[in-house]
Amino acid sequence: MEKPLVAVVGRPNVGKSTLFNRVVGRRIAIVEDEPGITRDRLYAEAAWNGKEFVLIDTGGILMNEGDPLKAQVTAQAEVALDEADVIVFMTDVTTGVTSSDLDIARKLRSAKKPVLVAANKADNLDGDTDSAVFYEFGIGEVYPVSSLNGRSVADLLDAIVEALPEEGSRNAYPEDAVKIAVIGRPNVGKSSLINAIIGDKRVIVSDIAGTTRDAIDTVVEHKGEESVLIDTAGIRRSGKVQGSVEYYTVLRALRAMERADVAVIVIDGADGLRDGDKRVAGFAKDAGRACVIAVNKWDLCDEEVMKEFADNIRRQLPYIDYAPIVFTSALTGMGVTHVLETARDAAASHAMRLPTSEINRIILNAAEDHPYTRKGRELKIKFASMAEVKPPTVVVFVNDTELVHFSYMRYLENQIRMYYSYEGTPIKLIFKRAKKERGGS
Repeated sequence: MEKPLVAVVGRPNVGKSTLFNRVVGRRIAIVEDEPGITRDRLYAEAAWNGKEFVLIDTGGILMNEGDPLKAQVTAQAEVALDEADVIVFMTDVTTGVTSSDLDIARKLRSAKKPVLVAANKADNLDGDTDSAVFYEFGIGEVYPVSSLNGRSVADLLDAIVEALPEEGSRNAYPEDAVKIAVIGRPNVGKSSLINAIIGDKRVIVSDIAGTTRDAIDTVVEHKGEESVLIDTAGIRRSGKVQGSVEYYTVLRALRAMERADVAVIVIDGADGLRDGDKRVAGFAKDAGRACVIAVNKWDLCDEEVMKEFADNIRRQLPYIDYAPIVFTSALTGMGVTHVLETARDAAASHAMRLPTSEINRIILNAAEDHPYTRKGRELKIKFASMAEVKPPTVVVFVNDTELVHFSYMRYLENQIRMYYSYEGTPIKLIFKRAKKERGGS
């Protein structure tokens, strides 16, 4: 199920990143006592009282600001406002209400979603009194907190989870349908590809990047099997802030992958592989989704050129080398059906569970064929099993987890793929220390 989004917004230097780090439990955001230090949005999964959500740390909002960097930070935050289910508006009790706060408040009053005011830096009891001035925003409840020492952050989190959408309020799909998120940079042909698959103009198609503002999900049937296609085209924001296009694209992709089994990463065959394509692919990998690379707008039939293009993709995207590459043209229909079929095959790999006896045999045989020694000690594998699927997750019990090296992890993964290709899906290996047997060493 798709996790709801909670965006922390506000002017610079009010403590948004400190709150973000405290809630997610690790120091992800850069925290410096300098306005405007947070320039990119950060995302992390969080949970409170059994409810999961995705927390977004934004750059500060400065209205009517001519500086290009501040304008970009503003656009990023506005994008988060567009997408968030709950908004936390952070202010600073030590400075009181500022003109920038009032500008932000006016913007938030038009947001048709819950807005919570967090009066930060309330490090003592006077913070309760000082925070009362923020009720003049006319937005709602004010929560005096200290993101630095954690004061009353639990109360704020209680309010956040109370405001989250009810479970089951989002899209419901056929139980057996494979959910396919079509992701990629703006204007690579995502909507056109979906239209070509479903054979119907149910999705707006245009050469203007970002035509599709809202996600459009379409159920399609092919060979008696249902699939859900999730369009994730981005939107080009007003003004000259072009950088925000990518952030919006990433946010769309993240939300889509929350409810997808497979990510079809669309690349513009005419443009070639761009840095934005690499970042989108990285998010698909980090999400643990099955992946298919669709090279769209491909009108050449030369197999040698296709091979050269595919080899270049493999060199630049080694972290998803398990993803099959499909060449397609939404304009002519070439390879369109193959994209859907390949995505369904990848979904099947993503959900394929191997019996414990089989995965144990493969791992133990691999260790016997190529023992591994590090720091003068031999890595001994005791037992292995596939604990989960989507993605396939193998737990390997060893004598000492500190002896495990990335290269040996990759070797074991390749041994699994030698017997079962698992094309289109990552394989996750988790190493745990085996319990010592009685009388053992």
